[in-house]
Amino acid sequence: MLVSWKDKKASTETGTEYATVVQSEFKEVKNAVVSSGKLFRIENFESDFVSRRNIDVWLPENYSDTIAYATLYMHDGQMLFDSTTTWNKQEWKVDETISRLMKEGKIKPTIVVGIWSVTEDRHTDYFPQKPWEKLSDSTRQAVIKENQEKSESLFRKEVNSDSYVAFVTTEVLPLVQKNFNVSQNMKDRAVAGSSMGGLISWYIILEKPNLFSTAICMSTHWPGAKPIKNNPIPEAFFSYIEEKLPTAPNNHKFYFDFGTETLDELYPPFEDKVNKVFASKNYKKSSFRNLKFNGTDHSEQSWNQRLHVPLEFALYPEMICDLSILD
Repeated sequence: MLVSWKDKKASTETGTEYATVVQSEFKEVKNAVVSSGKLFRIENFESDFVSRRNIDVWLPENYSDTIAYATLYMHDGQMLFDSTTTWNKQEWKVDETISRLMKEGKIKPTIVVGIWSVTEDRHTDYFPQKPWEKLSDSTRQAVIKENQEKSESLFRKEVNSDSYVAFVTTEVLPLVQKNFNVSQNMKDRAVAGSSMGGLISWYIILEKPNLFSTAICMSTHWPGAKPIKNNPIPEAFFSYIEEKLPTAPNNHKFYFDFGTETLDELYPPFEDKVNKVFASKNYKKSSFRNLKFNGTDHSEQSWNQRLHVPLEFALYPEMICDLSILD
């Protein structure tokens, strides 16, 4: 058992943010089916910002207090490690992939923080809030109405992603830093997710650019909800990214990808727009990827087969690899 608590303050890009002290316990999940390493969990973490949820931390084999590990923060944490407990019996195979890449020397020593999602809150937790709020009231109401007519889960609550960002940055991040031997350098922190989790990953980077360096956004759900006619959401996202994105070269990297089957059929039309936005800020191959995987669908099975690609991009060991040669 690892006894844990949160620091009263956490360093941010605007100075010091104060957070409520929380007493918690990480406990090893002894029945977790993982290929290597160990999984620790706080169950039903009580947040000041979002609904209660589990927080997992996966430690690799031979985890050492003498190594400052990189940290990969991942959304939909319940889908990452153990397919015996997931709703669709699929998983990202994060433990298998990271263990292999570390053994091969292709990524830094890394631990993984799996932040669980809550089904009824997932859409509004992950939907980027500031682009949404820049839409007119009438436009937002029209989008809400059309989506609610087509879905029982979309826009049933207020968009809450700014609170989710605060949860990750002022509660989860200090909790992890307090209890595990992790690097304090923002270049060693990445955030990752798929679908709506892809949206919140780039949003966290743009909202907190001094806390996280890299966003991994797989099968990013650019429509934001149902694919409605004259959907204003994608353009709102792209306008916000163009406004907030730091000009490269800088300390940030962004990885996007998409397939061509099932829900991923919606994403190829956005490929050129994504590329143009990042090119306008001078992002090249060393700091930006947007890859197409023909024939792949919108599932953990597809994501786990290509997970090594963004991980090598995000977590490469700097001392042996200089990606600038790829520009």
